[in-house]
Amino acid sequence: MSPIPQQNSDFDAARTVKRLVRESQTGALATLDEDGGPYASLVQLATLPDGAPLLLLSSLARHTRNLSRDARVSLLVDERRHGDELQGARAGLRGRIARLSDDAAIATARRRFLARHPDAAGFAGFSDFAFYRIEIDSAHLVAGFGRIVDIEGDALRTPTGDAGEVLAAEEGAVAHMNADHGDAVQLYAMHLLGTGPGHWQMVGLDPEGCDLMDGIGVRRLDFDRRVTTARDMRAVLVELANQARAAAV
Repeated sequence: MSPIPQQNSDFDAARTVKRLVRESQTGALATLDEDGGPYASLVQLATLPDGAPLLLLSSLARHTRNLSRDARVSLLVDERRHGDELQGARAGLRGRIARLSDDAAIATARRRFLARHPDAAGFAGFSDFAFYRIEIDSAHLVAGFGRIVDIEGDALRTPTGDAGEVLAAEEGAVAHMNADHGDAVQLYAMHLLGTGPGHWQMVGLDPEGCDLMDGIGVRRLDFDRRVTTARDMRAVLVELANQARAAAV
C-alpha cells in the first residue's frame, strides 16, 4: 500500500522521525535468522551526535549472531502513549548496522549510552559487549491520518562535519549545565517542552538540539538554528534559558 499523502503543510515528517529516535529508550530490533526468517527483539537505545541509533549488544545474543551474517536490520521506535498506544507516532527504520571500532567513537558512544542507561554500566565493559550504530537508509512514519510518509535516510541525519567544536565541547557542556545550571535545565523541560516538574538532566547535545532526561523519560529540545561552534552553543543555551524564565513568569 502506498503511503497516504501528507496533508498538513506544517507537518515536518523528517523532524518527527528524528524526535522519535532521539527520545526512544527502547526499540524493537529485527534481524534475519540463519534460515532467512525474521527475528525481533527488544533493545535499549541511545543516539550518536549525528542522530544514528546506538545499541549496546552482547555477542552471545541471537540478534548479534544474526547481524554478524547479515547487517541489514529494521528498528521500530514509537511515542509510547500509555493507554492509547496506536494513536502515538511510530517509525520503522531500515538500514545497516555496524560495530564501532574507533577508540574515539567508542568513548563517545559509551558516554552517551550510559548517560541514558546508567544500569548498563555494570556490563558495558564485559568482553562480549560492544557498541553498534545503525546507518538509516529509510524510515516509514505513521503519525496519524494523512501523516503516513516514507523518508530517505539522508533527511534523518544531523550534519556534524562542520561542528567539530560542538562535538568536542559536548561532554564538558553537558556536565556544566547539570552541575551549575540545573535550574535552567528544569525550566527548559517545564516551560519549553511542557513537562511536569521533575529532576531533569541534560544527557546529550548536538548541533541541532539537546536531550533531557528525567528517570527513564527522554525529551528532545530542538534549537531554533544549527550551532557549529562552542560560542554559538553557549549563546543558544542562554537564549533558551531566558525564554524559559520569561515563560515561567
